[in-house]
Amino acid sequence: MHDQPSVAELVQAVKNFIDETAGPNLSGHAAFHARVASNALSTVLRDLEQRPTAEAAERARLLDLLNTPDDTPTEVLNRMLSEQIQAGQMTPETEGLLAHLKATTIAQVEIDQPRYSGLKTAKS
Repeated sequence: MHDQPSVAELVQAVKNFIDETAGPNLSGHAAFHARVASNALSTVLRDLEQRPTAEAAERARLLDLLNTPDDTPTEVLNRMLSEQIQAGQMTPETEGLLAHLKATTIAQVEIDQPRYSGLKTAKS
């Protein structure tokens, strides 16, 4: 069977082309758009690398926080959490809630904006 490049390898190849070949030959708006495209591809690469671990950790926290069966879909867990917060059944005083929300937010920011100035502070 023919081995195909992974999605990450394909995205990296396009990013390398933009960064090393196309981008340096562009100016003005085209150069700006090349940088935007390169940054978007960097986000995709981080997402491919980090999301599975982040989602597994989120799921484990949700299962613990909501005390639900292990086979409950993550989408249902998040909906349950939202509904319980809206109904006042979970508050900032609920053990583990703020830690879960903080960890989930940090994981997303690490993917979307890893150089965000407050990220280091949020992680400490």
